[in-house]
Amino acid sequence: MSKTAVVLLNLGGPTSIETIEPFLYNLFRDPDIFKIPIGQQFFAKIISKRRAPKVAEDYKLIGGKSPINEWTEKQRAMLEEELQKEERDISVMIAMRYWKPLTEDTIACITEGRYERIILLPLYPHNSITTMGSSFNEWNRHYKGDSSKVYYIKEYPAQTSYIEALNERIDRTLNRFPEDIRKDVTLVFSAHGTPVSLVKKGDPYNHQIKQTMEAVMKARDFSHEYHICYQSKVGPVKWLEPATDDMIKELKEKGKDHLLIIPISFVSDHIETLFELDIEYREVADHVGIKNYIVMEGLNDSPIFIRALKELVLDKINEIEGN
Repeated sequence: MSKTAVVLLNLGGPTSIETIEPFLYNLFRDPDIFKIPIGQQFFAKIISKRRAPKVAEDYKLIGGKSPINEWTEKQRAMLEEELQKEERDISVMIAMRYWKPLTEDTIACITEGRYERIILLPLYPHNSITTMGSSFNEWNRHYKGDSSKVYYIKEYPAQTSYIEALNERIDRTLNRFPEDIRKDVTLVFSAHGTPVSLVKKGDPYNHQIKQTMEAVMKARDFSHEYHICYQSKVGPVKWLEPATDDMIKELKEKGKDHLLIIPISFVSDHIETLFELDIEYREVADHVGIKNYIVMEGLNDSPIFIRALKELVLDKINEIEGN
């Protein structure tokens, strides 16, 4: 029986107000997101120092830190417990892209542990160079062992249990609306945006986001009106549209007063769900007169989502073993 390490890949987030600046520094020096040909580390230091005070104000409104680290650890522990029921020698670890445990630290643990097989499992269901691609590239920069031991689980935008997990969360959130208007609720799928230039270069992310949305709606027999929009734009370049705040305004103009906001590209709550969607865009909704604006909780500790991750791992092991 092969000794296997499953590595959950995620972004990570600051664990305190003091760690916001170094977290941002790690983000801005990522060459897969910000392509500065000369002096990227220098510019990353300047930008992170300037942005940290403003970002800190946002984090203070959600408890002074990102919950993504705690949710990822919870997912890790739940997945490891489920996989060990299969009577296999499997350990589950975490490698964060921009905060601890960093990829190189996790690689050091794996090297010391003498694992015979390493399975990389991104906590990004959709493939983009800015997320999954960046994490894979960071792994390949630091891993100096036998590359034939490393196996990659890639996108899973329509994996059956993942879709089921999303619909369980949607149904739970619909129950928070007054019963007499639930059938009139509009489902607003909000995804992290990307620059349009990435789409033109063939980045599959946007297509896969829509694939997830359509799979969700098909599974629920297209129960409600639904829309896709994009959040978290940074910089002056053209990003995917419509923007989430513009979508909120547009829906109000069309007489839609009851919105269920679904964070479609995230598998755990963090700054972009708790602050951007639930605080910043709630102000937009209140300003235009939306009557009911409710943001869906992230998948977080969803047992159905953990089942999805387990199925992905076991499918990969069966593929490796030729079963």
